Amino acid sequence: MELNVIGAKPLAVSESVFGGEFKQALVHQVVVAYQAGARAGTKAQLTRSEISGTTKKFKKQKGGGARHGDYRAPIFVGGGIAFAARPRSFDQKVNRKAYRVAIRSILSELNRQGRLKVVEGFGIEQPKTKAMVAKLAELEANGRVLLVSEDSNEALYLAARNIPYLHVVDVMALNPVNLVGSDHVVLTVDAVKKIEEWLA
Repeated sequence: MELNVIGAKPLAVSESVFGGEFKQALVHQVVVAYQAGARAGTKAQLTRSEISGTTKKFKKQKGGGARHGDYRAPIFVGGGIAFAARPRSFDQKVNRKAYRVAIRSILSELNRQGRLKVVEGFGIEQPKTKAMVAKLAELEANGRVLLVSEDSNEALYLAARNIPYLHVVDVMALNPVNLVGSDHVVLTVDAVKKIEEWLA
């Protein structure tokens, strides 16, 4: 199959990468797993055995109403937590093959919906926000835009950093969350070839 390149001749690409079936369940699984992997999982609380304070029994066992040991019990203000949270990992295992199939599925769906644009290059030589805004208007890329370059230069990043709806990534930093959350994805020809090499 071929992808239309803005301002140049069409580019022949693999149909399995840019024209495959959309696997919604797999895409959902991979996106959730990717987001879960970004969670710190550092929440921690103290149990009654970890709270600082005396362990002295503060009243006699019988004759005073409820029976209590010390003030570190969960029932008291300042006491320990009954089922205290512990640091843990939220990582979910996703097979490498399944991850690649999900990325191919997302790219194929973006292409079908006309939200995938391919250019020879961005042509941003100076770190000017105005130049980047003009380039996006020329490409008719609106909403949340993801620019994917095979070798992003510093001028491109600097020109894009003040635009809140624009995100620039290298091919190796491409991930399902960025792809799914973008209204338009703009790829360079070199980036398309690198993606094909990765996902083929």
